[in-house]
Amino acid sequence: MTNSYKPEGMLLSTYQNQELISTAAGLEHALERQIILEAPAILCDHNFDLHVELPGGMRGIIPHGEVQYLPDGEQIKDIAVLTRVGKPVCFKVLGFRKGGGGEAIAVLSRRAAQRECALRYISTLIPGDIIPTKVTHLENFGAFVDIGCGIVSLLSIDCISVSRISHPSARLSVGATIYTVVKSIDERGRIYVSERELLGSWEENAARFSEGQTVRGIIRSIENYGIFVELSPNLAGLAEIKEDARVDQTAAVFIKSIIPDKMKIKLIIIDSHREPHPAGRLEYFIDPTAVSHIDSWTYSPPSCKRVIESVFSAGG
Repeated sequence: MTNSYKPEGMLLSTYQNQELISTAAGLEHALERQIILEAPAILCDHNFDLHVELPGGMRGIIPHGEVQYLPDGEQIKDIAVLTRVGKPVCFKVLGFRKGGGGEAIAVLSRRAAQRECALRYISTLIPGDIIPTKVTHLENFGAFVDIGCGIVSLLSIDCISVSRISHPSARLSVGATIYTVVKSIDERGRIYVSERELLGSWEENAARFSEGQTVRGIIRSIENYGIFVELSPNLAGLAEIKEDARVDQTAAVFIKSIIPDKMKIKLIIIDSHREPHPAGRLEYFIDPTAVSHIDSWTYSPPSCKRVIESVFSAGG
């Protein structure tokens, strides 16, 4: 699937966008052809209109009612306008008018851009589609991601990876561009996404390790029967209790055994200490630039009696 409706910020530095927002003629061309453009929002005035920075010298304004597309008829919340300041916003050109000093003002609509994206792109998505997204903000329960033109979707914390984490910031950072899979679509057309299906099966992750190695891991949870240590986002092993171990510590772990039939990796913690381990670049085991859809995904090895899988269907 070719997606021309990118998350906000991804059009900003493209040649066509820069060319069209830089001159009055370019903006008029965009109006005539109904082309979606992007530029930074630089302020919100007392009317809750957004002012947009256009490099050609013309002022751009998105009136309050044109800041967001809400298909269910809800009122635009003030916070939804305020939080756009300092960020790129997509828009269509609605027309031109004169300001109080006689200067030309471009009247813009983010709502119109989002409506087109929703009708022509988002409404065509089905479960199993792999799409580019951009992290907009993080909560304890998950991350919100822009799936196109500023329209957001929820990536719940349990769908970020197989290895459990206490907060999405362990994997993601605001502004990061990631790929996700459309997990489900509810009766209102709201889309929910997942990422763990792109991060490899148990076998694919375990194949990078061998018995007898000592490797780096992150302590994710401590139970009365052992300590779970993450070796990669979709792979964790169980270590014996170590008195001074703490959650979120970096650990040097010795791999005692790898048991595909039971989907287990047994570890011994050699050392653990506090060391920053910020969210890094995630490794995808499916090439999202070459594969645009999956019908299903199986995490567990064929020899394992316990089956962990995701099956995508149009019904969600």
